[in-house]
Amino acid sequence: MTGTAEEAMSLNGTINKTGLLLLICIATAAWAWDSPAMQGPALYGALFGGFIVSIIAMFMPRTSPYLAPLYAALEGLVLGAITQVFNRYYHGIDINAILLTFSVLGLFLVLYATRIVKVTNGMRAAVVAATLSIFVVYMIDIVLGFFGMSAPFIHSTGILGIGLSLVICGIAAFNLFLDFDAIERNVESRSPKYMEWYCGMALLITLVWLYLEILRLLSKLQSRR
Repeated sequence: MTGTAEEAMSLNGTINKTGLLLLICIATAAWAWDSPAMQGPALYGALFGGFIVSIIAMFMPRTSPYLAPLYAALEGLVLGAITQVFNRYYHGIDINAILLTFSVLGLFLVLYATRIVKVTNGMRAAVVAATLSIFVVYMIDIVLGFFGMSAPFIHSTGILGIGLSLVICGIAAFNLFLDFDAIERNVESRSPKYMEWYCGMALLITLVWLYLEILRLLSKLQSRR
């Protein structure tokens, strides 16, 4: 069902909602950075909670005005805690990861806005398939972790491990094109106002994933020095 003129999703509204979600994420990340409590079970609680919230919002978009801010807060806690751990071993990696993440966001936004890159059905299918494949591999790696094993090359700092991280970073980045396309299509179809939160949350999910993959890639590169 599409909304009326007063209820319809708008581009400015989506930008504002996305910006607010980023601010919430940054605020809780800053708190988690200095919080020893987030280095224990609370980290896994926030990680699991964010995953559940994102799944619910994905299948129930109407809940996104309430769940998107909650997701942003939970993911901020996770990012702050994880980044703090990485920064202990690789000082300054946080700044580099943040700059690279937003640089990629800016570059891909320009490529999309200027139509240098156009989202086709083929691209959409390929990116979704690649993303699902990575998700399956990560789930397998988690299961193997319970038995003291891991999926090949995911944690490796060798050439193949770094190459795999580069590929995953690329796939995460290409999801930005899908997010931009979804926002544009929903605005054009005058989707309901709550879709501003939904699309903003989808973009934040991609940025969180991209940031974590860049963080992993940088740590592998620095460990080789």
